Amino acid sequence: MDTLEAMAIFMRVVERGSFSAVARETGLSQPTISKQIGALEKRLGGRLFARSTRNLSLTDEGQRYYEHCRQILAAVDNAEHSFQTGQERVAGLLRIASSGSFGRIQIAPRLHGFLQQYPEVSIDLQLSDENVDLVSEGIDVAVRIGELKDSGLIARQIGLTKRRVFAAPGYLEQFGVPATPDELGNHNCLVFNQLKHSDHWSFEHKGEWSEVQVKGSVRSNNSESIRQMVLSGLGLSLSPSWLFREDLQAGRVVALLEGYAPSSMPIHAISPADRRQSARVRAFIDYLRDAFAIDIDVCMD
Repeated sequence: MDTLEAMAIFMRVVERGSFSAVARETGLSQPTISKQIGALEKRLGGRLFARSTRNLSLTDEGQRYYEHCRQILAAVDNAEHSFQTGQERVAGLLRIASSGSFGRIQIAPRLHGFLQQYPEVSIDLQLSDENVDLVSEGIDVAVRIGELKDSGLIARQIGLTKRRVFAAPGYLEQFGVPATPDELGNHNCLVFNQLKHSDHWSFEHKGEWSEVQVKGSVRSNNSESIRQMVLSGLGLSLSPSWLFREDLQAGRVVALLEGYAPSSMPIHAISPADRRQSARVRAFIDYLRDAFAIDIDVCMD
């Protein structure tokens, strides 16, 4: 038995929650995964998992062993990396996570160019408006918008999400055009509730910041839903500029309060702190940063 290989498989079983999930991920058979864990338990002289027909949970000894495995394998990985720096190929499976709208509009269209540059990479793109657990889901890099709440993550800011207030022409014809942020209190403001203080909108005007509390008939945790409601004429929203870029160009929406600049939100690429960033992860982060640098809706300037 290769102890380091068995430790790595054990860690993946813990993080993925089942033998079958690791079998699918690694291409090994489920009996092979089970045999590796059994051999490891025999070597250690105790059970790592408390098995039942429905659940797979760690024993107390298994939990302690898992923590040691993380430290040992991270040290091995870092040692190999220090030796191989400059030699590592950009290749292999890259698992990426992002919110649905940002992934669809800002990441998916750029994957072609990235894969042309790095043809030995394959990509698994996971889109969800919920912040997935990077370790348990086996994510190599996630792109997140807004202030980070997670601890124990390696984070690198790669852009800024510019925002504007949008409304459909039909809504404005019926309810009028707000001239200042204070007038937003008279309008139906559709709120994206995944942000902290989502019903408080901040604006900069001539070097001074102001904040207004808004209200509306609908709140949602999905930005695409907010977009569709704006297009239908239900209300107005404070949304990322990239979300309405095509609608604005086509005249389906109008950008409001042009003399007032809403606060922008940072875009970060994050990865687990106990997992060395592979060459493909570093290459992808650099690629996105460079791509965003020339996109007016997400650039740092």
